[in-house]
Order: sequence, then C-alpha cells, then structure tokens
Amino acid sequence: MYIPAHFTAGPDVIDGLLRRPGAANLVTMTSQGLLATFLPLRYDPSTGENGALHGHLARTNPQWSEPAIGESLVIIQGEDAYVSPSWYASKAEHGRVVPTWNYSTVHVYGKLTIHDDVAWLGNHVRRLTDLNEGQSERPWSVDDAPERYISGQLRAIVGVELVITRIEGKAKLSQNRPDKDIDGVVAGLEARGQSEIAADVARARQEKPQRDAGS
Repeated sequence: MYIPAHFTAGPDVIDGLLRRPGAANLVTMTSQGLLATFLPLRYDPSTGENGALHGHLARTNPQWSEPAIGESLVIIQGEDAYVSPSWYASKAEHGRVVPTWNYSTVHVYGKLTIHDDVAWLGNHVRRLTDLNEGQSERPWSVDDAPERYISGQLRAIVGVELVITRIEGKAKLSQNRPDKDIDGVVAGLEARGQSEIAADVARARQEKPQRDAGS
C-alpha cells in the first residue's frame, strides 16, 4: 500500500481498526486466480506474534477449498468521507485547492488456516456474536436459539483464521493541510452529520508530526 510518511497510521489507529466490530474483505490468491469475500471478523491478539483474525465462510463458498498461494490479505476499512475544497480557508486566499477523500484503512497480511471443527466454530460464532452484540440494550446470545438449529447452522460454515505476519496502516485525514483548512474540514464533516470521521480528523491533527505538507 502506498503510504506517504504523514499518512502513516499510528499503533492506536491500527489497534482500533483491528478491534472494532465490523466486516472486511478477505483476499486470497489461488490457482483459479484472485478470490475475495466480504465477511465479519474478530481480532484475537493472543494468537501468534502479531495476533490473528477469525471469521467464517459459507461451506458452499469456493474460497476456503482453493488453497491460498503465499500470503492472504484482509482489507479493513475505517470511516471515510468526501472532502470539499469549499471547506478550506485556502480557497478564499488563492483558490489552488481540489477535492479529496479522507479515510483510514489497514491491510493485514498472513497465513490462512481453515477450521472445520465444530468446537472451534462454536467458540468462534459465540465470540463474534458477543463482540457485535456488545452495544445492544438487549444483546442476543447464541443460546437464545435452539441447540439443534445452531448445530445445523455450524455445519453450513467453515472457519478461517488469518495468522498475521505483517500490518500496513494508512490514515489520510487532512494531516497535509494547514490548520485553518483542517478546521474547515472538521466543521464541514460535522455539518454533514459525519461526526465520527470529523473526530478522527481532529485527533489526527493533534498527533501529526511537524513536517512540511507532502503529496
């Protein structure tokens, strides 16, 4: 991934993207070419040196049965937003501004392992469910469904585990703009109802190194 120095994601940003509930794209190179699936994942920091990502695929999905060649890749996407040049104070000063897109993303590389064990799958779906139900007022539990029904559902999936070998993180959040332009971006995003990425931009401004703007 192309990462200019001023857009390098720090450890806190990377850890936050890994741990937050959500789905991501699993991409594998196989003898049939590239295969990709968008699926919910859970980060397990206790596995291996760098942790692992756990997920599952439908048993009918050919991605699990086609052996991955080399490293596999998971692309995790954070908040993203269009940035209008009309938000920049620089527009009124000299007009040399253009639109851009702000975003955070993490590319996670690793060795893909397939799990077809009912005990592993049962533990996985419970943990994944608990992660995603964590903010609910009345969280649903796997135990709320009939045991026979859950057993049937588990037979219809296959577990995937990406044991992480390396991570690349990028947070493109207007760090290369002057502070007065960043103020405009934060205000513009908040006015558009995108408060989460507005907060990301404000936080990135506080953490950005003191360097000249780059491309």
